Amino acid sequence: MTATITPHFSRDEEEKRRLESFHMEFRDFAELPGIIEAAGQFMGIRTSEDQTDAPAFAADVLRLELVGNTGLHLTIVDLPGLISVSENERDMQLVSDLVDSYLESSRTIVLAVVPASSDVDTQGIIQRARRYDKDGVRMVGIITKPDLINAGTEQRVARLAKNMDRTKLNLGFFLLKNPAPAELRKSSSASARNRAEQAFFSGEPWSSLGLDPSRVGIENLRVFLQDLLDSHIERELPKISVDFQGLVRAGMDGDYGGRDASFFDVQDKYFANRLRAVVHLENEKFANHMREYGQTRKIICREDDQSLESNSSNKNMELSLIEEGQILVSKEGMAAWVKQVYYRTRGRELPGNYNHALLAELFHSQSMRWGKIARDHVDAVANLVFSFLQATLKFVIKDTKVRQNVQNCVEKSVQGNTQRAIDELNTLLEDEARQPITYNHYYTDNIQKARNERSKCQIQDPMRNAIQTDWNGKFHVSNSSEEIEKLVTSLQERVVVDMTKQACSETQNDLTAYYKFSQPFLMTNPSS
Repeated sequence: MTATITPHFSRDEEEKRRLESFHMEFRDFAELPGIIEAAGQFMGIRTSEDQTDAPAFAADVLRLELVGNTGLHLTIVDLPGLISVSENERDMQLVSDLVDSYLESSRTIVLAVVPASSDVDTQGIIQRARRYDKDGVRMVGIITKPDLINAGTEQRVARLAKNMDRTKLNLGFFLLKNPAPAELRKSSSASARNRAEQAFFSGEPWSSLGLDPSRVGIENLRVFLQDLLDSHIERELPKISVDFQGLVRAGMDGDYGGRDASFFDVQDKYFANRLRAVVHLENEKFANHMREYGQTRKIICREDDQSLESNSSNKNMELSLIEEGQILVSKEGMAAWVKQVYYRTRGRELPGNYNHALLAELFHSQSMRWGKIARDHVDAVANLVFSFLQATLKFVIKDTKVRQNVQNCVEKSVQGNTQRAIDELNTLLEDEARQPITYNHYYTDNIQKARNERSKCQIQDPMRNAIQTDWNGKFHVSNSSEEIEKLVTSLQERVVVDMTKQACSETQNDLTAYYKFSQPFLMTNPSS
């Protein structure tokens, strides 16, 4: 048996952590008084008569978990009795709110305890429970302390026990007799308690009052509660399912208000229960990371070239500075790498052209990091989803063992869906590993822009050289055939095309264009 404290939601985070640290294990119910006192001190409530300033009640819960052959699988909540008169109005309101918080839950079976010595009509618990259980399907009356009533009033108690009094319950009443303090001191075993109870009701006057034997004694109550619990679970499970599905749908749709708004409350910077929001954030992180670190080789800006060159013995080859798993290269380094791959992929094409295998090899090398980045993203989203589902189940199902059983099923489902997502990702990666192909006009547009830019650069340098040499730095051409012919001739003499460099340059432009619109986060909108 284990004793823990469940803090009330109104406690601040530091107090919650302190109360949650309470943990005591025990094997004998005789240890309970000491455990209850220790828990009371932890909660800060009155544990002795001399603590007059301490509150008598707290909204926190002392939780006793019994693991073993108990015969019943349920959570029993022992609530304080309703207070009608008290000098401390806070205690009265706290108890009232605490009782109502359990009564209003349709999952609660109410054991309304009334002492045999009192008039049942004056017991507020009956009327209060009826407000929340209008159909009377989850309230059972429990009559206690029949040994403390005045002689001659047994008939009145018997009428109530037989559900024949003015106060009637759909599920009726049970009549119990708990051990007196002297009996407990003699023996506290369950079997001794049951024998004493049977002996009490077998004697006069109880044996001649026509009581229903199945409604007398703790063992009969135990059997009744087991049947009631089974039917109650059958009735409540569909409601739990509906609540769970509704909460999951709200989290997926981003509908964070309504009936379950408290579940989606933002605590400081924590908003993991807002599933759609956190997945949006994770997708953006994935897109940014893929954009920044997706390329195997990345050309860095000019101001970083010196730091790169200092890390390379040959600045014309790819450089060795590696960051976030990427190879950072200068423009010259990228061109050298493309040229290197060009040489080893040459086939039947003529000089100045490139083999179709070249673009494929370059692209597959540049995109080889996609798989790991994408798998990490799938895992991250799957973890967010599973954490959200855990929180949802905790919010909907209060019983820890029932929740754990359901969670095991949900976990298997999430694992199956995650594996299907990985399988789909692997299919996409297999497609990308084939020969590059596209009919997307954004690719051809980008190629055209790159070729126009390259043509412009190819003309600019010879033009500057011609102006300095042939026009003494002052360029002016009249609209005459002689002047135009001189300009054309001058440029022709200076425009020298390296066919290998030409092929590699075109290949690099093609690679940049194809990589750009093929990135995973741009697949649905290549123009972004």
